[in-house]
Amino acid sequence: MTTSRSTPSTGRRHLHIAAGALRNARGEILVCQRPAHKIYPGEWEFPGGKVEPGEGVEAALARELREELGIAVTAARPLIRLRHEYPELAVDLDTWLVTAWDGTPASNEHPQSAWVAPDELPRWPLLAADQPIVRALRLPAQCVFTPPALDERRFARQLEVLPADALVRLRLPGLDDAQYRAFVERWSVDVQWQRPLILDRDPLDVVALGADGFHARADVLASLRARPVPAGKWFGASCHGAPDLARARALGADYAVLGPVRTTATHPGAPALGWEEFARLATHAGLPVYAIGGVGPGDLPAAWRHGAQGVAGIGAYWRDGGSRGASGETSPVSSAGIE
Repeated sequence: MTTSRSTPSTGRRHLHIAAGALRNARGEILVCQRPAHKIYPGEWEFPGGKVEPGEGVEAALARELREELGIAVTAARPLIRLRHEYPELAVDLDTWLVTAWDGTPASNEHPQSAWVAPDELPRWPLLAADQPIVRALRLPAQCVFTPPALDERRFARQLEVLPADALVRLRLPGLDDAQYRAFVERWSVDVQWQRPLILDRDPLDVVALGADGFHARADVLASLRARPVPAGKWFGASCHGAPDLARARALGADYAVLGPVRTTATHPGAPALGWEEFARLATHAGLPVYAIGGVGPGDLPAAWRHGAQGVAGIGAYWRDGGSRGASGETSPVSSAGIE
């Protein structure tokens, strides 16, 4: 892509930016204040800059961080790819999570910089384009949906192999509302439970039961008129295309789950998006997007390369009673689909 050009429909400049979210050993993220001679002076941002004509994004990232911070990047991966429209210009923003570098970051081009815990970033005066990056930094790389039939003994066993920080969506259609609430009440206070617990029934239960968020099916998403949970609680949605993603963003969703990326046994007639179409939709979504449908933990590198927050699924995580689990074991009962 070119560094700067006009957007035909608006005449505004169009920039391609490579940015780095540096994460130190304490898990803190580096943010930098914009200098007085740039637009939006005094606001904060993630370090980076323009991709030059003919330059790759990784090369641009390495160059910009060397120039701005005096470091040499040694380990990084894609975090989120998005497009943002400012009044005076449009920005394509490729942000990478940088986890290792040589040298000590110095504010060569910024008045000041700071290391900030991810959960503190929402309170910083960051550029508008950077808000989805903040959510991407706070969200894990994996989102686990429970299978439709799940007893509590099996749920307890599965805790041993579920990713330690995964979002866990309690999708239990076999339980009535009272049983579902009782299940949540028991597990939301369990001292062994350390993962974000995401509900998909009544959004009011999220606060009442002390859960961490609400996930809307595509049909529920279409019926919503406002964000269903307060700030500070995760709000996610199942999406199948651009209209769903646009609605999720308009309602203030923190993340979306998009698929199916591949054809699955549970939805053999559903057309698969494929990675390239997933990447196109995710880039324009304006929020972190998990890939779902025939994917699992082994697909994380491919998902990141195509602009995903990470992967979501059922079958890739549950080792008995309905799926192929993270350990690769199989069992005879089929799990449900991606809703």
